[in-house]
Amino acid sequence: MPNGNPPSSPLTDSFLPDFCGTRMVFVVVIAAELLAVTLCLARLPAAENPWLGLALYSLFIQWCALGCTAVLCLSRARLNRLNDKSAAGLAYLLCLLTCYLISEITWLIFQRWLGFTGIFSSTHGMFLAQSMGISAITTALGLRYFYVQHQLRLRIRSEGEARYQALQSRIRPHFLFNCMNTIASLIRRDPRKAEQAVEDLADLFRAALEDGRQYCTLREEVDLCKRYLNIEQQRLGNRLAVSWDIAALPDDLTLPALCLQPLVENAIHHGIENLPTGGTITIRGERRTLYASIIVENPLPANGSAPASGHRLAQDNIRQRLASLHDLSDPLKVSAEHGRYRVTLTIPYDHEDTDSRR
Repeated sequence: MPNGNPPSSPLTDSFLPDFCGTRMVFVVVIAAELLAVTLCLARLPAAENPWLGLALYSLFIQWCALGCTAVLCLSRARLNRLNDKSAAGLAYLLCLLTCYLISEITWLIFQRWLGFTGIFSSTHGMFLAQSMGISAITTALGLRYFYVQHQLRLRIRSEGEARYQALQSRIRPHFLFNCMNTIASLIRRDPRKAEQAVEDLADLFRAALEDGRQYCTLREEVDLCKRYLNIEQQRLGNRLAVSWDIAALPDDLTLPALCLQPLVENAIHHGIENLPTGGTITIRGERRTLYASIIVENPLPANGSAPASGHRLAQDNIRQRLASLHDLSDPLKVSAEHGRYRVTLTIPYDHEDTDSRR
């Protein structure tokens, strides 16, 4: 994901869903069957054989519904290139044309070849008028439903992106404040290290603020953390040690920008700094079927109490950012045991979905 933009989605291309997918085909079949049941119930008092009527209604409506689904699937590429109005008009005409052809074929098979009337009207014209009228109404309602759902999802997404940007903007001043304090402590004691820290900070912010992006690759986030650790290393010296073990994480993993660095920052300011002899921060990765986890551990002070306010500010921020981008119940887990403070960051990982984020 070189450009770090948020993942793309068919929602932004067309309001029409993917009619080639099995899930949409299943929805169409269920909706068509519900329509068949509704029409059969409407004719129930006058029906001689309601079960036969339901079977014929189901057969005819399923032909029309699946035929329209197949046509929209085959026309997907062209429809996605059109604006919403043109796509809706073309989809509507294609569906009506498909229903007309299926109605003609159905009349030909059942009336002329089999001599079976069943549910059909006495005249050809009346049968076409009924089938095309119902097709026109149900198709219009379906397209309207897809459009309203599309607009609703776009609005939810735009609100989520605005909320994400607001949460991310809260991290950057806090991050800058801590880095400047670190550099200030080096100016009198070691000007050369302070100069190097300023250069690292400039490189770090150039990477962090590039394009105002939401996502970054794992390598970019790790590099940003290492630049920040270089700044803190100048101040803490041998008191700060870092152990990296992220070989288990996939190379194409993408994650929200600036979600790992604040956790490392907390581990230093609320863990290592409070220990006279310092300690080791452990950063390791774990891979599961649909998720990847990054665990950040740091030693606790002698009293064993985990800091509250400082940790919670960054953790709540990251938790809200992840919740606005991913449907996860608990994307950030925290525990304190055996003298170690552990934060586990969980990120969805679907190898097939990574192409849409590039």
